[in-house]
Amino acid sequence: MKVNQAEFIISAVKEEQYPTDDLVEFALAGRSNVGKSSFINKMIGRKNLARTSSKPGKTQTLNFYKINDAFYFVDVPGYGFARVSKSEREAWGRMIETYLGQREPLKMVLLIVDLRHAPSKDDQLMYEWLKHYDIPTMIVATKADKIPKGKHQKHIKIVKETLQVDKNDTVVLFSSETGLGKEETWKQLSAYLQPKE
Repeated sequence: MKVNQAEFIISAVKEEQYPTDDLVEFALAGRSNVGKSSFINKMIGRKNLARTSSKPGKTQTLNFYKINDAFYFVDVPGYGFARVSKSEREAWGRMIETYLGQREPLKMVLLIVDLRHAPSKDDQLMYEWLKHYDIPTMIVATKADKIPKGKHQKHIKIVKETLQVDKNDTVVLFSSETGLGKEETWKQLSAYLQPKE
């Protein structure tokens, strides 16, 4: 996929702020600092459209990025970060649940996990929740460049077993350093971007 245009549209906290143009949306879910912003930047070939932060838990809103005037990447607040109050966490939880559970244009969730570690309890809960609500999901295992090639399959196996990945769900090895997995990810997403008959 050639990205000619990418822009940040809005940070939304409630439904009335969501874009109303009915374009397809792909949400990115994952732990704080798992590399969602780096993933977006790599996918669209920009250095810093999605702001990366060394402070985990910085994304506290749903950030909508419009790509090629055709679809959105929606960066969902990272979970599993302890340094926010319980009430804030609950508010995020409600916001995320409302968005993921009820948003019509949302076609797929990309669950971003760190290939170097077994998926966390939060990752497992998120995946179970997505499956429970029958939301199409792709698992993107980032930071693949940090692991020797010979060990990739072993780590993928751990990801699949820990999450008990549905056999119909794709797991993509990804690196925002080298671009590994970028083509494969676009291939999966473009299935949802075919013109309507």
